[in-house]
Amino acid sequence: MKRSTFLLAACATLLSALPAAHAADAFPSKPIMLVVPFPPGGPTDAMARTLAAEMKDRLGQPMIVENRAGAGGNIGADYVARAEADGHTLMFGTSGPLAINKSLYRRIGYDPVKSFAPVIQVGYLPNILVANPALPVKNVQELVAYAKAHPGKLSYASSGNGASSHLAGVLFNSVAGTDLQHIPYKGTGPALNDLLGNQVSLTFTDILTALPYVTTGKLRALGVTTAARSQALPDVPTIAEQGYKGYDVSVFFGIVAPAGTPADRVTQLNRVFAEVLNSPKVKQMFASQGLEASADTSPQKLGQFIAAESAKWQDVVQKSGAQLD
Repeated sequence: MKRSTFLLAACATLLSALPAAHAADAFPSKPIMLVVPFPPGGPTDAMARTLAAEMKDRLGQPMIVENRAGAGGNIGADYVARAEADGHTLMFGTSGPLAINKSLYRRIGYDPVKSFAPVIQVGYLPNILVANPALPVKNVQELVAYAKAHPGKLSYASSGNGASSHLAGVLFNSVAGTDLQHIPYKGTGPALNDLLGNQVSLTFTDILTALPYVTTGKLRALGVTTAARSQALPDVPTIAEQGYKGYDVSVFFGIVAPAGTPADRVTQLNRVFAEVLNSPKVKQMFASQGLEASADTSPQKLGQFIAAESAKWQDVVQKSGAQLD
């Protein structure tokens, strides 16, 4: 009798523990923090908030966007790299913290390849090479010929040292054999103002910023910086197809978790994010912002892409001589 009572009690204890164990394994078990390593109000923040708003119904827990800005995205990236690797802390990262900054800054507290578990590549924003119409060139071949005939005379504006618009020009000089002179500005606005005023000849800027000036003839589009043409300006050829194969510059967006996050949770997050990215509402919204969708949204592809971009920009940054503290 005592033995039967003991067995019944043991079974009851075991059964009562099963729901608790199941709850402990459930994911997500609390709100997910999506860290944006830039200030509120910018395009990265807007995209992150669009995704986060669509995730709740699919995950059963809210996704909360938290801005941790500073040092070109390094502060937020370092925070996520050191967070608990349980899938409840993610980063909506860009080319800067996920590829360029490791070479651009003297010291950062994380490694973009080793410190994160890739979740999904959201997409990328193409840049475009535009010229003031006073410059007598209509395409990249004519630009290169003109630049070589007038060495040291052409300048291009950027939004600052080490910015994508700066490094795009460094890479262009490298592949084209030109010596376009870099003029850094404090932001895209001042750079565009001087380009429109013909104080500088060229700039590499994002498609959305350039679009109204190109369509009104205030700036001339010479080439898109990505491997494929942009949906926003499909008639403008890429720099690569104009004779500079392999030239590919964009601002990419990817979501990562801390390294060591369980693979099944990464898979679950990838699947749900992919569903959201493929929804008509989000696809239309992101396309209107100039975002090009990624062909492969697997975690493995994002990991390979981050590694390749880190290596590419290391070489470009070294050639540029740019270095930030």
